[in-house]
Amino acid sequence: MAAALPVCYHGCMSKKECEDLLGKKNKDGAYLIRDSETIQGAMCLCVYKQKTVFTYRVLQTHTGHYTLLTAGGLEETYFKSLDDLIRHYKKKNQGLAMHLRHSVKRKTALLIQPRHAPAPAPAPAPAPAPEASWGASMSPPEEDHDYENAPNSEYVEVLPP
Repeated sequence: MAAALPVCYHGCMSKKECEDLLGKKNKDGAYLIRDSETIQGAMCLCVYKQKTVFTYRVLQTHTGHYTLLTAGGLEETYFKSLDDLIRHYKKKNQGLAMHLRHSVKRKTALLIQPRHAPAPAPAPAPAPAPEASWGASMSPPEEDHDYENAPNSEYVEVLPP
């Protein structure tokens, strides 16, 4: 089961909406996480400091760990969850313009939607007719082939030397 998203995660939110919300809070160290508008699947950690919003790209690895995109030459730190990442950056002097102090919580529940639109499911094939109803001119339905034996297969059988 996937870990729950932190309450500071706002999902799809524009940079402008984010800046307005953090500006309304008007507290140094106020932060939230939103989906990136420019990189699909990435998120942004946005932190308010002295009337400026600093945005850091949050990436998730293929193993499910999270990291902040760093400038060239800096070592990336990986976290098992967004909560772990937040806990780490609440400490002072971790490389952000301002350490995280005030979580800006979302006001409404998020509708959980997949990041990538799923492909439409193919229509179910009609059930094959029972053998007793095949006419003399009808042939039995084609069997599914194993990929090794399928004609025009993209797979190649590899034999030992």
